[in-house]
Amino acid sequence: MKYKLAVFDMDGTILNTLEDLADSLNHILAENGYGQRTLEEVRTFVGNGIRKLIERALPASTGDEEIQRIFQEFLPYYKEHCADKTRPYRGVPQLIRELRAAGCLTAVVSNKEDTAVQELCVQYFDGLFDVAVGEKPGIRRKPAPDSVEYVLERLSVAKDQAVYIGDSEVDIATARNAGLDCIAVKWGFREEAFLRQQGAEILVNTPEEIRDIII
Repeated sequence: MKYKLAVFDMDGTILNTLEDLADSLNHILAENGYGQRTLEEVRTFVGNGIRKLIERALPASTGDEEIQRIFQEFLPYYKEHCADKTRPYRGVPQLIRELRAAGCLTAVVSNKEDTAVQELCVQYFDGLFDVAVGEKPGIRRKPAPDSVEYVLERLSVAKDQAVYIGDSEVDIATARNAGLDCIAVKWGFREEAFLRQQGAEILVNTPEEIRDIII
């Protein structure tokens, strides 16, 4: 086995969360008198955490205080609606089961708020991850390496024994900053050409390809 640990991003990598993010965002925007955002716009806004999503969705002239107010309104609403339409990508649960059966440790790191990360992992991947960590105090958001380093420390795994799997430029930079090999998936929120421009070297079309690389 090439790696002892597989670290997965969440949104766009193991779960298609885009519709729930867009629906929740547009609900809060409408409640506060702001215009709606398309699904494709939201696709380009995600990747750097919920507060950055809110900031990108609001008019460019919006002040920090207003961004924070909308952010605080969004969190409880999204918590209630984060699994309305969200689903695992085809083949991903089976991939994780096969990795674990082969003796590979598995983890999730996400810029999504930690409570939502924990809830989604239980709902869709109960018992399939050794560690899951989202955005919370004391751990800088990706592409800072903090969340990956937290996982490595918790599981006592060296960097050269772990691989990071994600779908965005944030994930590519996170793996680079953490000193891990990176696998970029083509089924997520970014196009293949863009991922290559961001430095992706290993790209896969299916979860089965990830299994073959690791095992």
